[in-house]
Amino acid sequence: MTAFVPADFVPPTGLVTERFRLEPLGPRHNEADHAAWMSSIEHIRATPGYPDGDWPPRDGMTLERNLADLRRHADDFTRRVGFTFTVLEGDDVIGCVYLYPPDSAEWDVSVQSWVRADRSALDGPLADAVADWLASDWPWKRLDRCGR
Repeated sequence: MTAFVPADFVPPTGLVTERFRLEPLGPRHNEADHAAWMSSIEHIRATPGYPDGDWPPRDGMTLERNLADLRRHADDFTRRVGFTFTVLEGDDVIGCVYLYPPDSAEWDVSVQSWVRADRSALDGPLADAVADWLASDWPWKRLDRCGR
């Protein structure tokens, strides 16, 4: 099995734009992350890249279950098998970006993102900024932008 990123690659730990910044998602974001997506379940489910209808759960989830999910994402980052970033506006969580191995050999990486419903105008700019960042700072050439 091929490594998701080369052994000598140092994954970037952030992206800063005029409108938002990205940092690795972790347990410290639990309450704000939970509140962000819980406030926007139907909006996120309608976002390109979430075609399976499994996430986010229509009925939400407990804060404890969300914490377990954030710990899993942080562990993936540490093990270099997936990279999840929280999207921040100031200190306010407004979305997430997921960089994971693709389901198809046609791609090098699967890229998904979402923003809260009240920040929906940032959806396209976030997806485009992430694509530019991946092209300039990450090792992948073939991006599955999941419908974007």
